[in-house]
Amino acid sequence: MSPKLPALTAKEVVTLAAKVGFVFDRQKGSHAVYYRARDGARIVVPMHAKKILKPKTLASILDDMGLTIDDLGKLL
Repeated sequence: MSPKLPALTAKEVVTLAAKVGFVFDRQKGSHAVYYRARDGARIVVPMHAKKILKPKTLASILDDMGLTIDDLGKLL
């Protein structure tokens, strides 16, 4: 059985992204784009006010970051 995704807000995801080398690139509307120079990876984080991200959205962002749920547990 795989571990369950935690409930995270956009702010928590941005903090996590910074830990793995992502920096703010730009924002359009409520979607912020973060970039990691070493591999050119980009992630888009929906910055909706203090809402918990939907599990599929969070899973997609983690995949784009190259992280597993286990990696997430170690970084939090």
